[in-house]
Amino acid sequence: MLIVKFAYIIIFTRMKYVRDDEFLKCFGERLRTVRKSKGFTQEKLAFELGIEVSQISRLERGLLNTSISNVYLIAQKLGVKTSFLFDF
Repeated sequence: MLIVKFAYIIIFTRMKYVRDDEFLKCFGERLRTVRKSKGFTQEKLAFELGIEVSQISRLERGLLNTSISNVYLIAQKLGVKTSFLFDF
């Protein structure tokens, strides 16, 4: 058990925050396309999700790295599978 805890500490202390700007931009473009095709404005989607419109705007411009939980909620509101938002 001690070895597992030690390995866990080493792995997570060596992990670095990774931000892939190109991926975020592609995701944002895909989100915008899907949102518009489903008849949502940024305002309507933000209201449905209970978040600020600026968050939707920043996501679509590739400026915000959101959680997978938020992506799941967005997909639900848009009526698509989560994987559909990553189809780019």
